[in-house]
Amino acid sequence: MTQHEVAGARVAAGVDPVPAAVDAAPLLASRLAPPPLPEPVLVRPRLLRRLDEGAAGALTLVTAPAGWGKTTLLGSWARTVEPAPAWVSVEAGDTGARLWSYLTAALRPHAPGGPPGDPPRPDRLELLAAALAARERPVLLVLDDVHRVADPAALTGLEFLLRHTEGRLRVVAGARTDLPAGLHRLRLAGELTTVGPAELACTDDEVADLLVAHGVFLPAAAVPRLRARTGGWPAGLRLAALAARDRPDPVRWLEQFGGDQPDVAGYLRAEVLAPLDDAARDALRRGAVADAVSADLVDALTGRRDAERALTALATAGGFVDRDDSRPPWYRCHPLLADLLRAELGERTAEERRDLHRRAADWYARHARPAEALRHALAAGRWDAATELLVTGWPELVPYDDEGAGGPVPAAPPEAEVRRDPELALAAAAERAHAGDADAAAAQLRRAAGHARSLPVPCRDRFRRLAVAVEVTLARLTGDHDEVRRAASRLLATRTPGGPADDPRAGAADDADVAAVAGAALGLVALSGADLRGAAAEFDAALAAARAAGRARTELLCVSRSALLHAALGELRAAERAAGEALAMPPCQGWSCRTDCAYAHLALAVVALHRDLPDDAEAHLALAGPTADEPAVAALAALCRATLLRDRGEPATGLRLLSAARDALAPLAAGDGPARAEGLPAPAVGAPGSAPLSAGDRWASPPTAGAPLEAGRGGAGELAAWLLAAEADLRAAHGDPGAARELLAGTPAGAPAVALARVELRAGDPAAAARALPPWDGPEAAAWPLPVRLDAGLLDAVLAGRAGDARRTGRTLERVLELAAAEGFRRPFTRAEPGVRDLLAAHLDSGTAHWPTVSDLVRVAQEPPARPGTEPGRELDEPLTERELTILRYLQSILSNVEIAAELSLSVNTVKTHVRNIYRKLDATRRREAVRRARELHLI
Repeated sequence: MTQHEVAGARVAAGVDPVPAAVDAAPLLASRLAPPPLPEPVLVRPRLLRRLDEGAAGALTLVTAPAGWGKTTLLGSWARTVEPAPAWVSVEAGDTGARLWSYLTAALRPHAPGGPPGDPPRPDRLELLAAALAARERPVLLVLDDVHRVADPAALTGLEFLLRHTEGRLRVVAGARTDLPAGLHRLRLAGELTTVGPAELACTDDEVADLLVAHGVFLPAAAVPRLRARTGGWPAGLRLAALAARDRPDPVRWLEQFGGDQPDVAGYLRAEVLAPLDDAARDALRRGAVADAVSADLVDALTGRRDAERALTALATAGGFVDRDDSRPPWYRCHPLLADLLRAELGERTAEERRDLHRRAADWYARHARPAEALRHALAAGRWDAATELLVTGWPELVPYDDEGAGGPVPAAPPEAEVRRDPELALAAAAERAHAGDADAAAAQLRRAAGHARSLPVPCRDRFRRLAVAVEVTLARLTGDHDEVRRAASRLLATRTPGGPADDPRAGAADDADVAAVAGAALGLVALSGADLRGAAAEFDAALAAARAAGRARTELLCVSRSALLHAALGELRAAERAAGEALAMPPCQGWSCRTDCAYAHLALAVVALHRDLPDDAEAHLALAGPTADEPAVAALAALCRATLLRDRGEPATGLRLLSAARDALAPLAAGDGPARAEGLPAPAVGAPGSAPLSAGDRWASPPTAGAPLEAGRGGAGELAAWLLAAEADLRAAHGDPGAARELLAGTPAGAPAVALARVELRAGDPAAAARALPPWDGPEAAAWPLPVRLDAGLLDAVLAGRAGDARRTGRTLERVLELAAAEGFRRPFTRAEPGVRDLLAAHLDSGTAHWPTVSDLVRVAQEPPARPGTEPGRELDEPLTERELTILRYLQSILSNVEIAAELSLSVNTVKTHVRNIYRKLDATRRREAVRRARELHLI
């Protein structure tokens, strides 16, 4: 090989054509073996399995910033593999030549036929590739700290080996950055497995194991809180465990653990902040004024236009800055890093902090986010702006979840400012209520009430409305549903103030705002009490009011809940439309409204279930997690999940879900209602026993006669009946009709009665089934959820068919099909009782207005499992062709041969030829006989 050829090969390998003497430096054995594991060792089987799976492909990349346990994981895994993999630790400043000296040294024992030399020259990559390709078993190479490679082009040679060793080289690499240059082709080829911070983060069980290994014992309930506080960051958890075992009260110390702890702060400054450029560090430190930031917001805080580049780079690295999926994206720091940044923010001068809050308040106000704007206006001491935000945007200041309440807590307004404008204290109360701090909100509300008499009459009317709106929020925070209803009634009774003509704030809140806020509060109370129908009515009315008032946040709350409630009641098209509207709204894209998005996804899961789309239902259920806090909503999710588990052959798990949901719902079904949350105060103003504003004066009129002060028990009882029916049905379907009958004994009509009829039919007693089945198409059944009516109707059709009443069977099926078609239901037919498919097939022959639907249902409807070894059509001596099968499906209809030919764009003679062949193969002499024979063979 000539010098030019050697140089060319070195460049192809990604190595500078430097003299070979550079490669002759001694190699350190410590870089060719896994480093010692930190004690005590935390075994993480799920990640070891992940690497085992990844090692079946060409490249597995473990990527995360400092402290996420990359090297520890790779070292632990390498010690479990037989034979031991080759190992190379990359060090800072490694040139391409130095890196390849270690790589070839590590691979030489596994490629005895490779290039000679000490170390082998990198221009001999073809010889090395050939030697590796000739091996019987693949070679595993662990390459740690790949991000330290000074020249990314040096990895081109590694990509060359991966392409030319015929799958005999498998690389598992650890890095702080994403895929190094030169290896992106593997991603496109599907040969790459990645393990990032989300997988490296410790689970609750791993946190508990780590604490026990360090001799720290924490109550089970405190483990998830510690994991949330640390974000599952392994280094942070290890630092917490090391420090906690030396504390007299480790439990209390861990509850207060944060990123401002000296050890954690030092690590974060050295390993996370120090490597960043000035622009990125400044973006993070100024962005600490908010809980989450966008690039545009950070630009407003810094006065520059470079935040997008810095935030994108930080989020790409992952681990300490997360990015949501909205457009434009929002970014949120890791909890411990956010602690440190807020601590550093507190070290700035008071004037600097006020300036940052002023900039943030202006930005949020411009972008129609009044809650955040109010918090920052109060923190900046901009009292008039804070009051203005309350008066003009109070409906959007009502909290509907616990998101968006982060960031520094603003100080209470000075007493002199509150005396000048009592509505300023109301603004502070609204801000604290939005943040979930009921004590502080109640204190500010009392403070505002103490100065309200000084207001002029028009402003006092407006003050009443705003104060009652805060009362509604406080009642919701305390969990007092009766007080929510009373406060909502008082809010509805307030009148829109006129005010002086020169007061631009007078009349800003109109009746639509009042109806939206009060209706949303009443809907939430009804939903908490499992009164699904009452909640649906309240949310539908509040949704119309919110749209009229242009209040997007309230609209999102109402439309997402309405979607789920319509789905639960069987109104699938309305549910699908509402869920789509919710997910398309800007507030539902990102972190700000994850709970609302979850309600929409749960609604779509229920819709998909009823349409027999189990994969879609599973996908939406996976996004519905944040809804689990509400017992009634959790019950609906349990119904959906249990049905899917039944389909998958996991009845025991489904039964446990249904039983747990019934237990959680029992207090509501009994009428007890949810208890008031512990530790929260009662409403400060307007609640029974509290002092009024002034003697003889109430802010608003008392509830009107007949005002709904108690939740209807029927709603909770109805949902409990659905759970009971589902559990009984599941038990009967898996061979325990006795337990099913016992569950359903003494239950009312509706879902339980239909379930009992199904139990009796499955037990072989159609007479008992007929006695149990209630009338399903009369006035009383009109209020049943549509899925229950459809199930009852199909059972009625089956019973009529068994009794030999073909006419009633046909009428019943046609009515059920009519009801199902309106909403697109399929599951009642596709997962129906044995015999329904035959009834539908016979219904095709007798004629139906729903022929395309019935034909499709007959084709896909579930039948009892075939005998082992049987296949559709296996008894035919000569199978039907695809064209003959197509024409056979048309033979079920009333279409003539001429019409079938027109449908398929064929000649009539061609259709007749195919029909003759069908008759011959099916041993039939006429059309009806051929269709019957094809159904017996499950050809149609």
